[in-house]
Amino acid sequence: MSDAAPHTEAAGFLSRLAVLFDLGGPVVMILVAMSVLALAIILLKFWQFYALRLHRRGFIEQALDSLRAGDSERALDVLRTTPNPIARVMEVAVEGRRDPAHNDALVREEVSRVGARYLEALRGQLRGLEVIGALSPLLGLLGTVLGMIEAFRQLELAGSQVDPAVLSGGIWEALMTTAVGLAVAIPVIAVLNWLERRVDRFRHQMEDAVTRVFTQCVPEARMPRAAASEATPLRERRTADAH
Repeated sequence: MSDAAPHTEAAGFLSRLAVLFDLGGPVVMILVAMSVLALAIILLKFWQFYALRLHRRGFIEQALDSLRAGDSERALDVLRTTPNPIARVMEVAVEGRRDPAHNDALVREEVSRVGARYLEALRGQLRGLEVIGALSPLLGLLGTVLGMIEAFRQLELAGSQVDPAVLSGGIWEALMTTAVGLAVAIPVIAVLNWLERRVDRFRHQMEDAVTRVFTQCVPEARMPRAAASEATPLRERRTADAH
């Protein structure tokens, strides 16, 4: 009895899917294939981000604290045991600065090259999601236009014996492809924006971490509270004087 229930549900799902294909035609088949491809890309990117531990940032401060203390070996040990690409880029910077034969300009060029390679890897397959998100509504609209053409053709063949149900049924079937196209595009675009935001944040944090490796001996600039509170009235007085 328990084995029959999942079999019945699977059969019902397949029958509904077959009806959907019959009503939508090849356009719906293409949209379903695109949705499966988009889901595969999204799962791949989630696994990639998790495997690289992009959400972990504590190693940055640990490595920088070791560098400020003059213990570059300890900093390298922290970076080498971290899978995050920021650690790889910081490792290149630390190793380059330890070698007196390399000047800072050369090390920065190598750091930029390695960082760009990791950014390209993180942006991989995002273009595919962008294409799917852009094409899905257009394909749905194409299916609607083709369905409307077929509905009006059937209406013309009916001649004087026009049945409103024929026209309304054809329009309903035609609009379904647009709904499927939007159902594919909306979540794909939403996830794509989230993934791009994560990559942008990673790029900013990587640039910040590498810059701090080169400026580790420079104290962080912080505006005193008194100066911060006086800055706004001073700007207001200067603006009033200008007018």
